[in-house]
Amino acid sequence: MHYEVEVNGRSRKVDVVRTGDGFAVEVDGHRRQVDAVRIDAHTLSLLIDDVPPEGDGRPGLHRRSASYEVLVSHPAASGGALVVHVGTSPVAVTLNGRRPRADAGHGRAARGADGALRIVAPMPGKVVRVLVAAGDAVTIRQPLVVVEAMKMENELRAGRDGRVAAIHVREGVSVDAGTLLIELK
Repeated sequence: MHYEVEVNGRSRKVDVVRTGDGFAVEVDGHRRQVDAVRIDAHTLSLLIDDVPPEGDGRPGLHRRSASYEVLVSHPAASGGALVVHVGTSPVAVTLNGRRPRADAGHGRAARGADGALRIVAPMPGKVVRVLVAAGDAVTIRQPLVVVEAMKMENELRAGRDGRVAAIHVREGVSVDAGTLLIELK
């Protein structure tokens, strides 16, 4: 997966590939091996190893490890951006350079030609919970569906008030990035 991540106003290119029990993560060309374990719905424990550049066989060059507890939140004042607490340090983060729009809520959404709001999967994952039913009235920022991706649960929310027109997934199914999950009218 390729991402553009804005961290405290600085844009970074991030590539993530699953490798066995962990992830190979490259940030602006610097490689790391990451082992991620979920502590609760919003907290991860990360063990990060620096990976020496390929072909660098210098004696004494080895991996350095660091451990972090990371809390991810969507504070109301953030306008839809994430706040990631690494230890006690808060970091403002937006994903793929997308700036939150007034109609985007906390999930990834797109307006259809008919005015419907389409909630789509932001990345490949598994639908863990569907929190609404067809015909339900919903309010802005109301949780609609939970998708687990990269050992993290992503709660996708309504971008505006409306009514659930259709649900295109069920709990337990795997989805690709961009898969239509729910439509609001």
